[in-house]
Amino acid sequence: MPRLGTGLGYRSELHDYVMAGRGTIEWLEIITDNYLTGDGRLDELRALREDFTVIPHGLEMSVGSEGPLDLEYVDAVARVADAVDAPWFSDHLCFTREAGIDLGNLVPTVQTLDKARGIAARAQQVQDRVGRPFLLENIATYLDMPGELSQPEMIRAVLDHCDCGLLLDLNNVVVNCVNHGFDPYAYLARLPLDRVVQVHLAGNTENAYVAGLLIDSHDAPVGERVFALLEWLLRRRPDLPAVMIERDSAFAFSVPEIDEDLRRTRDLMARYASAGAPR
Repeated sequence: MPRLGTGLGYRSELHDYVMAGRGTIEWLEIITDNYLTGDGRLDELRALREDFTVIPHGLEMSVGSEGPLDLEYVDAVARVADAVDAPWFSDHLCFTREAGIDLGNLVPTVQTLDKARGIAARAQQVQDRVGRPFLLENIATYLDMPGELSQPEMIRAVLDHCDCGLLLDLNNVVVNCVNHGFDPYAYLARLPLDRVVQVHLAGNTENAYVAGLLIDSHDAPVGERVFALLEWLLRRRPDLPAVMIERDSAFAFSVPEIDEDLRRTRDLMARYASAGAPR
């Protein structure tokens, strides 16, 4: 995988900021589903591709569903990836629809070995059909699903049965560990860290009605707990190809916050890359 460095989730509200940041923002991740229809949208992506490496990140692959893959959707994702010559593309380890019903959410699956094998088979089918490396992202959960596997064991089991990569969202790890009482470092230690290709960093907020419940809100600066996990990861994987900041709302106040998050991420990646692998 190419080393992309420090990137940002592209949002139209941040377009001017992104274009002014050429050279310091090293790559962009776009939401694939915003570009699935119309050649005009693909032309927008091709324009971005002139200045940045662009990574498509989808919402509706639904690899955790029981039914067959939506091959029309897979092919539409492939067209987006082809338009920007993406080095990889990604979606979430979850399901978003079942039995023809659109659930409108990223829903966790039961955590069993049989389910992991089924998800792996679907993910492998997606990767083979698109013809580019496919990454699966760990999601934020507000219910720890039943099964014989823990959350990190479920992720490992899926990746053990396919040759896809892992998009590791460290904010989601923090959210899940706070909400379910897990140790985040033990959580990370049980993941196949050698399969991590890309990392998401983001902010979270506490639910206004349930004390202590964290929400994966993407509307705040990256938190200290998330940066601490990034340092822990970089000590073990100083060669991480790509780390990026997600910001989805509260844009009016976001520019200095994004600037600082990007600077801090870039500095950490450079520090650990120069130090090399731990002895």
